Amino acid sequence: MTDSHHPTATEPYLPEAAAGMGPAAAHPPGWERATLEKLAFATLDEQRTARRWRNGIRLAWLALVVVMFWVGFKNSDPAGDVSTAHTAVVEIKGEIASGADASAEVVVAAMRSALEDSGSQALVLLINSPGGSPVQAGMINDEIVRLRALHKKPIYVVVEESCASAAYYIAAAADKIYVDKASIVGSIGVLMDGFGFTGLMDKLGVERRLMTAGANKGFLDPFSPQTEAQRSYAQAMLNQIHKQFIDAVKQGRGERLKETPEMFTGLFWTGQQAVTMGLADGFGTLDTVARDVVKAEEIIDYTRHDNVAERLAKRFGAAIGAGAVHAMKAVPAIR
Repeated sequence: MTDSHHPTATEPYLPEAAAGMGPAAAHPPGWERATLEKLAFATLDEQRTARRWRNGIRLAWLALVVVMFWVGFKNSDPAGDVSTAHTAVVEIKGEIASGADASAEVVVAAMRSALEDSGSQALVLLINSPGGSPVQAGMINDEIVRLRALHKKPIYVVVEESCASAAYYIAAAADKIYVDKASIVGSIGVLMDGFGFTGLMDKLGVERRLMTAGANKGFLDPFSPQTEAQRSYAQAMLNQIHKQFIDAVKQGRGERLKETPEMFTGLFWTGQQAVTMGLADGFGTLDTVARDVVKAEEIIDYTRHDNVAERLAKRFGAAIGAGAVHAMKAVPAIR
């Protein structure tokens, strides 16, 4: 009678035990290495996938930036070969000054593009400006006269809220000026503003130590007293610029102008008054002028806008320093 052991209901049957093998004998030799290799390859695959995603996102951002720059540059140079008949428009908005959106450089370039297009039937200057530099305004005024004669196309002005001072200096050169009844028009005058702190400095006991080579080199220094001779010199200069402004208005408006003693004193009027005084020709908007005067309802905007790169440069403070310096200077302005 032999002694044999059989598994009971409470003792699990283990095949390896039946075969005389331990638990470790269930895996083939070197299984630890194979498992580590699989883990390593899986990690590498995950890293490659993550790297591909990162590169893809970077390429997408790069493509977006390229598209933005392309759109920006495209918008900065409006359609230059539009064959269909249309009314060209150039906006003059905000302060008229060098480096501004309404500078002579920007406005004149846009005017040239508009008038050189074979499809443009006329140019409308859409103005909403309180004024600015008489130099910039005079340059635009001269170019309106020259370009109109060169291209034989009419140039009109449509006023929105305001067309005052330097803005009206520009408008006076146009063939006709259209306003709203409540627009602000005129302010034909020149000013030079600044501050003087000499009295305050005396009270505070502050001594101004300014050294110059030239008796009038510190002419506009706000911390030095202004002599009567300097005041007279500045006034003569302003009078001369004012006369240039008046001459431009008279030449541009001609016999339509109903001159009054107050007309060139710097006062401004509503659009309704301006039409009565001959400073404007009638009431109208961009759409009504395009439809009823130019007879070309399609409107194409030739205004030069900053591209993306230029806007970013300005946003990061390229103009801040210039603005601070400009604020400390007293220069003639028509506003």
